Amino acid sequence: MSLIQLVLVLFAAFAVARVLGRFRAGVIRLSECLLWTGLWVGVAVVVLDPSLTQRLARVLGVGRGVDAVFYLTLVLLFYLVFRVHMKMRGLERQITELVRKLALLSAK
Repeated sequence: MSLIQLVLVLFAAFAVARVLGRFRAGVIRLSECLLWTGLWVGVAVVVLDPSLTQRLARVLGVGRGVDAVFYLTLVLLFYLVFRVHMKMRGLERQITELVRKLALLSAK
């Protein structure tokens, strides 16, 4: 095992421990816990066996394994940005409603 593999596997283990800690504390739901745990376990597996990315690339019709990982990661990041954006818009709407209600209550 190379140094970079060791570092990345240790980081993935640390990330899984953090996810499980957040789940136990009630900060995240079970579905989020499973998603993030699966993601970090997947990272560790791919780091330990990089040939898996080449097989994935062949299935997806991409030339190199690293390109397949890059494309999938990019899609995942765009989706997560979209979710965060939608969450922020919802929070902005809630804050606006609360401020309006407080303004009306304080005006009375």
